[in-house]
Amino acid sequence: MSDMQKKVQEALDGLVESGAELGLQAAVYVDGELVVDAVAGVADAAEDRAVTSDTPFYSASTGKGVTATVVHVLVERGLFGYDTPIAELWPEFAANGKAGITVRHALTHSAGVPGMPSDVTHGDLADWDKMCAELAASEPWWEPGAETGYHAFTYGWLLGETVRRATGKPISQVLREEVAGPLGVADELYFGVPEAALGRLARLEDAPMDPNAFGSFPADLPLFKASPPQVMPSADYANRAEILTADIPAGGTMSARAVARMYAALLGEVDGVRLISEERLREVSSVAIEGVDQVFGMPTAWGLGYSIGRPGTDPKETGHVFGAVGMGGSAGYADTNAKVTFALTKNRFNPADASAVEQVGAIVAEAVAAR
Repeated sequence: MSDMQKKVQEALDGLVESGAELGLQAAVYVDGELVVDAVAGVADAAEDRAVTSDTPFYSASTGKGVTATVVHVLVERGLFGYDTPIAELWPEFAANGKAGITVRHALTHSAGVPGMPSDVTHGDLADWDKMCAELAASEPWWEPGAETGYHAFTYGWLLGETVRRATGKPISQVLREEVAGPLGVADELYFGVPEAALGRLARLEDAPMDPNAFGSFPADLPLFKASPPQVMPSADYANRAEILTADIPAGGTMSARAVARMYAALLGEVDGVRLISEERLREVSSVAIEGVDQVFGMPTAWGLGYSIGRPGTDPKETGHVFGAVGMGGSAGYADTNAKVTFALTKNRFNPADASAVEQVGAIVAEAVAAR
């Protein structure tokens, strides 16, 4: 496996040397063992602070896979089930025809409540009670379970408030106690980041892109109702202390090795820790819903909280891979056939480019296939 480490390290170095990337991490677990732990570039260009293996990066929706994992651990413990109506734990959520929305609907982005208030602010996003109240009062866009459409922000509060009602604890605490802590990565895998840890984080920069990239889309595009432009993730969003320290579990802050370790503990045992059973692994990593995404308008396939297929490939060919990709170019995923997990984090934020994940992920897949 040392050859895989060498090839991944060369790829990361090349991306930084070419100017395509600023700083990156990549990590690979095979059969529960860390076989690649590679870093390149700087975590903060202004400070000339180098990336290290334990540098946490804000990684946007890569955090959705972490949220799903917390949910599965609690289901494994019997606190609720996938078909438990969310309103059974959160009675206020039943308003406006939402009594039948289940945990499964939330995990598969089929709950029908992806919309956000058009005037939402960064401060609002950091106000847990306010955002949960807004979501509880919302009306579904479609019959729950009938369609799927990306719940860009609301995914986090749907599942996060379900976790809070079931445990009496904020999801950041449950993540630490039930997942990150047992795996030894409590200082590298976060929803709300402790203020004392902010100085350790990578600082994101926006990649050069057309400032009018979103200008040609109609104002009523469903995407803009799910992610209003003023709070659309960007480097500025990801560097705001009010965002980083708040629980907004549609996204997360993590090191590559921490999220790769988490996925490894879904596939099997990692240093004595296994998060879910083999039977549950098969359930959560299988296609639970597929169709045309009602927010993005493109074909999609979901397991229970994880997208299906390796980034940059046809899900029909890599349906044994499940995980989550973050807007900006980070990702974490697991291959159930090869018993391999992979994660990449980076701080050059490009909302339309997953090329680093695809390039390095292909190197890993090729190396694993040649074992």
